[in-house]
Amino acid sequence: MEEIFAFLAFGIAALACVFAAVWIARCGRRDRSDRGATLVALSITCLWCLAVASLGADRALSYFAETARDLAWTVVLFRLFANDGRDASLRLVRPVIGSLVFVQLLQVFVVFVAMGGLLDRESASLALQTLALLHLLSAAGALVLLHNLYAGAADMSRRLLAWSAGSLGLFWGFELNFHTVAYLGGAALNEVNGLRGLVMAGMACGIAIGFSRSERGLTFRPSRAVTFQLLSLVLIGGYLAAMVLLSGWAADRFSGDLGRITQVGFLLAAAVFTVLWLPSPRFRDWARVMATKHLFKHRYDYRSEWIRFTHTIGRPAGEEGSLSERAIQSLADITDSPCGLLLVPDEDDALTLAARWRWPQIEVPAPAVPLELARLLEREGLILDLDKSRQGISHRGEAAMVPAWLRDEHHGWAAVPLIHHHRLVGVIVLGRPPVHRGLDWEDFDLLGVAGKQVASYLAEQAGQEALEEARRFDEFNRRMAFVMHDIKNLSSQMALLLANAEKHSENPEFRKDMLITVRNSSDKLNALLARLGRYGGGDSGRRERVDLADLGRSLAARFTHTHPVSFSGCGRCPVLADRECLEQALVHLVQNAIDASPARSPVEIQVTNHGLRGAIVIADAGRGMSAQFVRNELFKPFVSTKEGGFGIGAHEARAMVRAMGGRLDVESRESFGSRFSISLPTDAAEKLLASRFDDSPVGAEGLDEVHTKRNEVA
Repeated sequence: MEEIFAFLAFGIAALACVFAAVWIARCGRRDRSDRGATLVALSITCLWCLAVASLGADRALSYFAETARDLAWTVVLFRLFANDGRDASLRLVRPVIGSLVFVQLLQVFVVFVAMGGLLDRESASLALQTLALLHLLSAAGALVLLHNLYAGAADMSRRLLAWSAGSLGLFWGFELNFHTVAYLGGAALNEVNGLRGLVMAGMACGIAIGFSRSERGLTFRPSRAVTFQLLSLVLIGGYLAAMVLLSGWAADRFSGDLGRITQVGFLLAAAVFTVLWLPSPRFRDWARVMATKHLFKHRYDYRSEWIRFTHTIGRPAGEEGSLSERAIQSLADITDSPCGLLLVPDEDDALTLAARWRWPQIEVPAPAVPLELARLLEREGLILDLDKSRQGISHRGEAAMVPAWLRDEHHGWAAVPLIHHHRLVGVIVLGRPPVHRGLDWEDFDLLGVAGKQVASYLAEQAGQEALEEARRFDEFNRRMAFVMHDIKNLSSQMALLLANAEKHSENPEFRKDMLITVRNSSDKLNALLARLGRYGGGDSGRRERVDLADLGRSLAARFTHTHPVSFSGCGRCPVLADRECLEQALVHLVQNAIDASPARSPVEIQVTNHGLRGAIVIADAGRGMSAQFVRNELFKPFVSTKEGGFGIGAHEARAMVRAMGGRLDVESRESFGSRFSISLPTDAAEKLLASRFDDSPVGAEGLDEVHTKRNEVA
């Protein structure tokens, strides 16, 4: 299995070298000084891969080809210095190159002696171990030169050398580790020999990319997640390799049972360490902090941090806590803080505890922060480093203002003010991260920006809550306005009734009508109290069959003793409506018609049945309205042309009619009067819809659309 893997790996490497050489010869940059040397090195590397794939790595031809390969890439390294003229300016380059060439030529002599049959088996094995040492020295020297090549290059030269230097670093780094293990173990490891072919293939691809004319757009920038994973793999691999080498050393150092016991002890210690330490969050946090500190220019990956911040703060309220808790978490995730607190101003501008995230044990007094410190944070936007405050280090006198409970709490690490439009919205106290470190300029900058964003979210939530409270007050005021309007109508009726009673109190018919009117007024007051909770909610009550003709007659009879009201229409006109709401809307319209008409000018109530819809019309011959008034102001609430009017009668009437699936239309001309028409679906329309749509009854809301479609079809 190992031979098959090695054969495939070195075959792939040979093909990669061929393709890389053809690419560089045909499409590569021709102005590079290392172009010819690279073509030769790739050709020799291809021959070495073919030799290893066909003969094996332990044959004399393979050893000679390996030495030639190292010589060729050493020449390439020297020509890389010539790209920016440093081959002539650096006097130490030539002697080091010469030393490497001497070591590599010495390898030829060692191979000839070891493989030529001049030594016995034990001496030949020692010679091959010496060959591994020479390869190790050659790889180490090449890596030193490669470091000097890249470290001493200018910015423009680094862009040119990046892929070539990285590929050669991969190649010689792997060779260094491979021959180190071979030297310490006394022989090359056949298990990892196939990996050399894959490394050669990767190096050939990197070299070809380096010769591309657009190599600047191919800059290799691994993400932090990939870097952390690779670092973890390297650490784990190095740890396991160390344990294997130690156990092998113990087995060789101690013989018999003692050697086996020592070997088992090393393996047991390695297993315990692996189980207890490597998976721990503290180790991962430490590795992340060390990698960020030494491998990256900036501590934070700002794009990833901002995406995570937006995802955390923008989650729906039902997921993982309220907005206040998510605000704490969004800042805590940035600094890896395990917990946090949110302090917000109360009515007296004193900061009090509003929410906590994973910090249940801390006791926070009220008020939590002195007013002087809150004003300082609002004015300066200062992020408190609590460790420095405990040491008495202060920039604007804030150390003396830090409250005792926060100073004594060792887990408190930083306090971030949340400022929105120069106003302190709150303060988030962050817990200490698992890996202790101090705050630096990146923490201050990122926490300051994120704190302003959190402040905008909290300010928006406070504004929404205030708007919702104002909306509820507005709804309450509207309800009271509707109630006062209904009471005003009843009061007007009662006042008119009393005025007529002084004239007609002796008339038995009048007394009979008066009792009916008083009874109706009492019923309306009771209905008003029952309906008070439904105002403004869009509830139209229970729909039932209502005969518009009967309702029109009763309305005419109710008002006929105060003003001339006539009724005309069909015998029956059953519609689907809420009788109580419909009667209230008609009472508003009739009363408005009476108020707009002269004393003896009659108000007409007409009822017609159009089959699918029934209509009731209230017409008067009063002063009328202009088209502009009807379009812009008639149904606008709290706008009235009558003295002492509330301006909500027509608005409420249309709202109730629409809630029942009907329409309220107005026709009016100034000095000629007005005509209000209410159209509602009949019960025949309900039956028609039930028969046409799978016998499923449809509510009155959809009857207007069906009626319209029916008319279009007709």
